[in-house]
Amino acid sequence: MNIDRIELRRLQVPLKAPFETSFGRLISRDCILVAVFSEGLAGYAEAVAFHQPFYNEETTGTVWHMLEDFLIPQALGRDLTDPWKVSDWFAGVRRNFMAISSMESALWDLYSKAMGVSLSSALGGTRTEIAVGVSIGIESSIDQVLDNVGHFREQGYQKIKVKIKPGFDIALIAAIRDKFGDGLALMADANSAYTLADLPVLRELDAFGLMMIEQPLAADDLIDHARLQREIATPICLDESIHSSEDVRKAVELGSCKIINIKIGRVGGLAKARAIHDLCAKHTLPVWCGGMLELGVGRAHNIALASLPNFSIAGDTSASNRSFAEDIVTPAVDFCRPGFLAVPTGPGIGYEIEPRALEKFTETKMTFAAR
Repeated sequence: MNIDRIELRRLQVPLKAPFETSFGRLISRDCILVAVFSEGLAGYAEAVAFHQPFYNEETTGTVWHMLEDFLIPQALGRDLTDPWKVSDWFAGVRRNFMAISSMESALWDLYSKAMGVSLSSALGGTRTEIAVGVSIGIESSIDQVLDNVGHFREQGYQKIKVKIKPGFDIALIAAIRDKFGDGLALMADANSAYTLADLPVLRELDAFGLMMIEQPLAADDLIDHARLQREIATPICLDESIHSSEDVRKAVELGSCKIINIKIGRVGGLAKARAIHDLCAKHTLPVWCGGMLELGVGRAHNIALASLPNFSIAGDTSASNRSFAEDIVTPAVDFCRPGFLAVPTGPGIGYEIEPRALEKFTETKMTFAAR
């Protein structure tokens, strides 16, 4: 099937409430939606970069530039026969993994629809539903976080992740444990906010029986994470440090972590994410699917990926209504039972685009056609 048209849209979707981490505060989701067309079918994916380069070096602006000037010209008119090899089309582009992922993932959706199979099935997924966790941002007070934890616990979320930063960590975790007990599946996410100078504080976290502490140290540092993991009992989960199977190999050899968070955009697409999943399984390293405040399209891709067998920990792909009053897909991404999302069985991502909402949130649109 030849790729005859590609459409880019830049969307601005308000969040229901501000979301704050150690690196910034968001009040809306600024993202790019990629649509690829062939033979009357359309495949969709989101570029999950933020408007500022605080998670990694990419932004919505750089992603649009890479798509328009480099990736779309490589895809238009190409014959899509094997989605596992699509990343080879973009081998001449270094890094820019979120831009590449958005194009590759849209092509996966298109291919799956053409084959009449679900994206989960095309990837080799084995689950019919996935356990869901929720990520809670930094708030103005510990009491507000406690209220949020209670709210999401009542909704059935299977894992609670709270964002921490220096000065908003030990007292917060202690308060959560005091109120909800040791039975709460709890983890902390630091987004690289600490250094080895904070070792005494990080050691204190061992007292709280956390599932893990996610990315405590610098994004580009596997060596210090290995040292930290030797010093603490709490499992370290790497997020921003892992971009490839090679990064996994090095982390395993160094002993830098005990768990890995896989994000499709961060690693450059679904084929690369599957390769990381397989390597982690070989090393008996559990994985889970992280979130980037995606809209329904991105959540659908996450659900398909998380249906693979080594995703043994609840991910961050919460129901859409956790973050947005209105989404761009139908049906809504919602629980099939408390704390679980069904893995769609329909062709492709299993969700349809809601045209009215899409137009409502579109700020910029460009269409590119094969010659």
